[in-house]
Amino acid sequence: MHARLYGDIWTWGGRLRRHELNLGVAPEQIAMDLRGSLDGILYRWQHTSDWIAHHLGIAVHAETVRIHPFADGNGRSTRLLADLTLLAAQGADEPPAVYDWDVDKERYIEALRRYDQHRDPTELATIVLSRPIGG
Repeated sequence: MHARLYGDIWTWGGRLRRHELNLGVAPEQIAMDLRGSLDGILYRWQHTSDWIAHHLGIAVHAETVRIHPFADGNGRSTRLLADLTLLAAQGADEPPAVYDWDVDKERYIEALRRYDQHRDPTELATIVLSRPIGG
């Protein structure tokens, strides 16, 4: 997805990050952590009933932000991934919705940091609300 979004603009689009940053996991752990985290989220979605689609997309977003897989474009990519996850997980009887990313940035970043400590998307889901497409 990242390569398709940014490959024509940046030659490194879609390649995993290869250098250490002050955020994210170590470069050599990106692929393994991303797969493990998303597999864990999928397992929870399929085997528990305490999350709604809104929580699922936020959890996918927060985990991908935590891992920070790319050198650039992580915010755009993780927000798009969250929106696509939300759309895919919504029930057929629900109007299609995406997240409203126009949020208080300070509160959002603080909630992301707390998510990193406990992996519960509930607080973040109260900050990043969803809205019907076209609404």
